Amino acid sequence: MRSRGSPSCNPEGQELQGLGPRAWDNPAYIGPPSPPATLKICTISGPLSSPPGEKPKGGPLKRAPQASGIDCCRHMCFHICRGIRGLWGTTLTENMAENRELYVKTTLRELLVYVVFLVDICLLTYGMTSSSAYYYTKVMSELFLQTPSATGVSFQTITSMKDFWGFAQGPLLDSLYWNKWYNNQSLGQSTHSFIYYENLLLGVPRLRQLKVRNDSCAVHEDFQEDILGCYDVYSPDKEDRLPFGPLNGTAWTYHSEDELGGSSHWGQLTSYSGGGYYMDLPGPREASANVLRGLKDGLWLDRGTRVVFIDFSVYNANINLFCVLRLVVEFPATGGAVPSWQIRTVKLIHYVSSWDFFIVGCEILFCVFIFYYVVEEALELRIHKLHYLSSVWNILDMVVILLSIMAVGFHVFRTLEVNRLMGHLLQRPSDYADFEFLAFWQTQYNNMNAVNLFFAWIKIFKYISFNKTMTQLSSTLARCAKDILGFAVMFFIVFFAYAQLGFLLFGTQVENFSTFVKCIFTQFRIILGDFDYDAIDKANRILGPVYFVTYVFFVFFVLLNMFLAIINDTYSEVKEELAGQKDELQLSDLLKQGYNKTLLRLRLKKERVSDVQKVLGGGEQQLQFEDFTNTLRELGHAEHEITEVTAAFTRFDRDGNCVLDEEEQERMRQDLEGKRVALSAEIQTLGQSLRGSQKNEAHSERARGSLWVSGEEFHRYVLLGTQG
Repeated sequence: MRSRGSPSCNPEGQELQGLGPRAWDNPAYIGPPSPPATLKICTISGPLSSPPGEKPKGGPLKRAPQASGIDCCRHMCFHICRGIRGLWGTTLTENMAENRELYVKTTLRELLVYVVFLVDICLLTYGMTSSSAYYYTKVMSELFLQTPSATGVSFQTITSMKDFWGFAQGPLLDSLYWNKWYNNQSLGQSTHSFIYYENLLLGVPRLRQLKVRNDSCAVHEDFQEDILGCYDVYSPDKEDRLPFGPLNGTAWTYHSEDELGGSSHWGQLTSYSGGGYYMDLPGPREASANVLRGLKDGLWLDRGTRVVFIDFSVYNANINLFCVLRLVVEFPATGGAVPSWQIRTVKLIHYVSSWDFFIVGCEILFCVFIFYYVVEEALELRIHKLHYLSSVWNILDMVVILLSIMAVGFHVFRTLEVNRLMGHLLQRPSDYADFEFLAFWQTQYNNMNAVNLFFAWIKIFKYISFNKTMTQLSSTLARCAKDILGFAVMFFIVFFAYAQLGFLLFGTQVENFSTFVKCIFTQFRIILGDFDYDAIDKANRILGPVYFVTYVFFVFFVLLNMFLAIINDTYSEVKEELAGQKDELQLSDLLKQGYNKTLLRLRLKKERVSDVQKVLGGGEQQLQFEDFTNTLRELGHAEHEITEVTAAFTRFDRDGNCVLDEEEQERMRQDLEGKRVALSAEIQTLGQSLRGSQKNEAHSERARGSLWVSGEEFHRYVLLGTQG
């Protein structure tokens, strides 16, 4: 009786015998087979029997020299490095010129990885916003911009300095300082103001103005006796920086932008520096009212004043949002006042709620993706050099990566800066809380992420371009680029000529034509059907209709339709060429091939199970191991197939005598029947999804006359499936 560990009963022993002299070759080594006298041994799991009729030479086998172990380690490291290198395998780093199927598979893998990255960046981008941000901005706007004073003047309707003081001493103070409920009961002993009972006023508000010098312009000699002062429009070189008035505080002394730690502001009329004369309003309301009264009586605003800023910040803990407000009133050299405002609702404090901690995980994953794509782009640059930049998609890849790296850097800076500002504010709550700089850059950060997300979505076209249907858009635009460029020259000559004409004809009377830039956008709006013809007609009753009719005829009816004709003609050509091209391997073809290979493997497994059931169905009370394997050989199975099947034989041979009795055969039959039923169900499921493929397979089966697959065919199909 053979022992359980005997090679003739052990599947592993039969596998070694079947491999012959090359059984000791390192299977991980990719190269020619070893010379007959050389053995590459990585590990020795147990003793081996000598070949029949041959005695072992030199005693039992010993481990190979140390150099063989080093080779194995080197081979293992090679495959590990190769596997890591495969993580960054793309269509630009692999040779896919003659392997369309590999190209589609690699592109599909890139697409799946990129979709995960896209989902992650979407979660991060939307995690920075809140559905409450709009309503927060709306509430603050209605309170500070639309609340009227006793004379009916709100901030939006300010037209003079007198209106400004009426707003500052009325609606502004009433909106900033809340110390009573609606029934006049006190809010408590808190020294802080809670606007609308929910929004904490951070620090104190600040008023700041910029002035110009009296000699900033020259009065014509005919009017010098009547006009004693001249105050030009604002520019930094014409700023008045001399002290004035009582000279008893910051409101009457100029401070530079560096001293205030401020930044420039782009107003309705021009851009203003971050310096000036400022005054911080102390709480509570009565003290602030006294300060404003003193500024008004001391004539703080005069003819030289060009702009006044009112800056303050509030925080709502319920929704964890900051609202940074800047109310701006510009006093142009023409007289009067032009109000404007800037309200930024931003999320500066993170990692508070459970959703924020989920975003932390997304941020970590985002950093991993950045590292992954940086390495990928570095490999592609190393291979293709400067030729890599010849593709628009590659440039888009670099733009997305650079914007992502900048986003990570700003996120770290924003976190540190918020902690610093909050620490300073908690230590000195009576100081001005300057969140304007941080809110500005947070807004730019959000804008940058919005642009980055837009490019990230557009980049999807790079990965779906292997389908010829998806290439129609890019092919059309690429082919008609020269025609569109030539047409654009002609179009913008006519377009800018009409813009100059409109600016000169209507610029002094119609707001939409008051500047050349506004004229350009107004003419684009006319193309889209959004225009105010009555304003043009009232500005010039003769040239107004002539301008409008000729512009609509030449630009809308002629030039715009020429543009559409160029694109339509090119699209027709591209579509016709693509229709005549030979169909290359499509994604659907790849999926069908995968289904077919899977279906084939399942059917081959089912055939193998059926053959084993035939062997067990012989009715013998005891089934010898040798009889079992010989019968499988007679049925046409290869040695490696028999090795896999005999592993099941050994599993059911519990007593280890290499003989299956009736009870052991019954258990093996039950196990095989369960596998056969499962395989049949899986084959049926796949067959329903590939009815067209089933017809082709049925035709080939009829040609063969049976479903029988030989061992050699089975081995060949398995190898093809593995390579696929």
